[in-house]
Amino acid sequence: MDYNKLRNRYYDTFGHSGDLYFSPGRVNLIGEHTDYNGGFVFPGAVDKGITVEIAPNGSSLIRVLALDVTDQTNYVEFEPEESQRPSVHWANYVFGVCMEFKKRSVQINGFDAAFTGNVPTGAGISSSAALECVFAFALNQIFAEGEIDKFELAKIGQSAEHNYCGVKCGIMDQFTSLFGKENCLILLDCRSMEYEYFKFNPIGYRLVLLDSKVKHTLGSEYNERRESCENALYQVALKYKGISTLRDVTHSMLKSVKENLNNVDYIRAKYVLDENERVLTVSKALKKNDYETIGEKMFETHQGLSKEFHVSCPELDFLVDKARELGVTGSRMMGGGFGGCSINLVKEAIYNKFISGTIQEFHNKFGHKPEIYDINIKDGTRKV
Repeated sequence: MDYNKLRNRYYDTFGHSGDLYFSPGRVNLIGEHTDYNGGFVFPGAVDKGITVEIAPNGSSLIRVLALDVTDQTNYVEFEPEESQRPSVHWANYVFGVCMEFKKRSVQINGFDAAFTGNVPTGAGISSSAALECVFAFALNQIFAEGEIDKFELAKIGQSAEHNYCGVKCGIMDQFTSLFGKENCLILLDCRSMEYEYFKFNPIGYRLVLLDSKVKHTLGSEYNERRESCENALYQVALKYKGISTLRDVTHSMLKSVKENLNNVDYIRAKYVLDENERVLTVSKALKKNDYETIGEKMFETHQGLSKEFHVSCPELDFLVDKARELGVTGSRMMGGGFGGCSINLVKEAIYNKFISGTIQEFHNKFGHKPEIYDINIKDGTRKV
């Protein structure tokens, strides 16, 4: 990433220089809508993300410039007080992080910040978590002398999204942005927060995202999916002791309360149980370099997300169907849903055929071309 534009705009706006911090977006090989259910996920940090230049300004005023924002005001000023909550949506990610620090008795004073990025918004690569984490990491260094550990920084980012941006997300995105490791995926147990790095540098394959250009906006529909899972959990917990997440629920337990659930809630909960099993299967397959099994499970996940959890869209279904038709090893929609990218595990030998065939037929059907992102797995949040 070229930092010159960021540094020049920062100096022109604030009249001084600051330090640079970077936080990546993420991909998730498999394990979707399982994190907020205490389940397993299998993500990795990527080589696209958000960079902030930041420095204290000696006042109580926080001033933030968003270089890439064009559809609304790109500059805000506020103090870290509830009454100062910005009306601009993007600014609430920054404001929320500041407020979550205050709730943890960390005094946040005034600072100047400008940020830019190359992680596409609305594509399911978690630009919001990258934004939360880059500010959480930087503010921890500036105002808490780095004493808050990365687990808590992830929770700060998640809480900011819950309390100030209206999305009841799980912990996966923020965790991955902070804990990412080059050429490694992370098997994360979202119940215990135990994690294990798995080497992921598949020879002869490429990891490719195809952006449908349908901008996903997580909000009420995402939260409704979470409510379905909570409804199922509530019924199981009434009958069985020691049940606190869907991760604790077996298929037989869920079947035993089926008559107390509407069909939508039951099917969504069943999807989560199936998806947890798929993640564990993939983790075992990766140790054996068994990419055919990994691909098979990716296709199964898309089927579940599309037909059971109902978070896909016609564009994403087309991309996955075309990938299967053209011999791609594995493909599925990625992220919270309702738009964004498909993630594809593609053999080098068919890469060109896959890309050319998919782009043209997608354009013929939907009137625009999908964006292509070749992805590399890289390190997590850091000072540049």
